[in-house]
Amino acid sequence: MTDYALGAALATALVNTSPTVRTTTGEALPDPDALADFLAGHDLHLDALAGGKSPTEDDLFRVGLLRREVRAVVETETAEQAVAGGGVLVGRAGLGPVLRRVAGDDDWQWYVPTASGAPLADELAAVVGVGLLGTVRALGHERFRACATPDCRGVFVDTSRAGRRRYCLPDLCGNRLNVANHRARRQTASVTR
Repeated sequence: MTDYALGAALATALVNTSPTVRTTTGEALPDPDALADFLAGHDLHLDALAGGKSPTEDDLFRVGLLRREVRAVVETETAEQAVAGGGVLVGRAGLGPVLRRVAGDDDWQWYVPTASGAPLADELAAVVGVGLLGTVRALGHERFRACATPDCRGVFVDTSRAGRRRYCLPDLCGNRLNVANHRARRQTASVTR
């Protein structure tokens, strides 16, 4: 997976933690512990949590606001709007990307240093912003999409090679739509017998 794809996947995951998307399960980040689990699940090691610090209620609140900002960028109508929004996200804490060698490897990886003392949400914004900008550059703005499931309000960034992703949460929305289609076919078949 490319560096920008990691940030874009993080953007997708963050936006889709919202109760507006998860109508059946509700808020995926209800407390600071859930936020810590989310960050750990994405293997994020943010400076704001260095030394074993845990996310606070204030961090949770700010990440909730960030989630709205990220969604607004993903829902932009033009590439120019997406680039402007991604730039704002990067600028919240980012100092400018640099290349570093991966430990124990000869490969290079982008690294986005953040301002000393930057809040957790601002560091997260920088990672997401770089991912969104990279997606626009490498794949185009058309990869920012709404979920194809009719009753879902989720959005996502498709960084797949083929660019054919249709669902914000494939395991949830894709399955939900497949089950609904299966039931509709069964009902139609039973009516025509």
